[in-house]
Amino acid sequence: MTESEPAQSRISFIQDVVAVFVLSITAVLTAWCGFEASKWGGEMSIAFSQASSARIQSANAAGEARAAEQFDLTIYGQWVVAVADEREQLAQYIEDRFTPHFAIAFDEWRADGMAENGPFALESYVPPGQVESEELAAKADAKFEEALENNQRGDNYSLLTVLFALVLFLTAMSQRDVRTWIGRTLLGLAVVVDIVGIAILLTFPIKI
Repeated sequence: MTESEPAQSRISFIQDVVAVFVLSITAVLTAWCGFEASKWGGEMSIAFSQASSARIQSANAAGEARAAEQFDLTIYGQWVVAVADEREQLAQYIEDRFTPHFAIAFDEWRADGMAENGPFALESYVPPGQVESEELAAKADAKFEEALENNQRGDNYSLLTVLFALVLFLTAMSQRDVRTWIGRTLLGLAVVVDIVGIAILLTFPIKI
């Protein structure tokens, strides 16, 4: 046995140990990335469902607001006709039956000298359902954006799974019956890619 043979044997042993370590760690990281991708995929589905539900509720509230506005517009039209015909008693009778939310805008409009083109043009006119519709629409938009973000997070973990699969491939190839320098190069490349993957992984949010 030459003097270089024990050194070569030790190097081969270290290479095997490193390869086993890299394979073990990367296998765990690959499973972890798959788990996280699945979790974020679930969060995406939940957020999309919540966005859809909020959108439907917003549409229902908007429908309620339109119905209330249409009712107020009809009553207001009758009041305009009564005033135009100088039927003060009828006009007062109609005023007494204004809905509370319309009465607020109507009183403000008349107090301002009827400068605006009707009470409906004032910010104080808020039919039932309008605020709820706007809030629910904003919630739907926020949940939709959250769903897209969760989808991207899941995709990021899936891409890391592919990266770690490359590490497993390079490590396995380094253990094949190839030239010594080729095996060491492949293992070194696998280690570098693994370290890069771990560094990227540490920047990702975690969902348990």
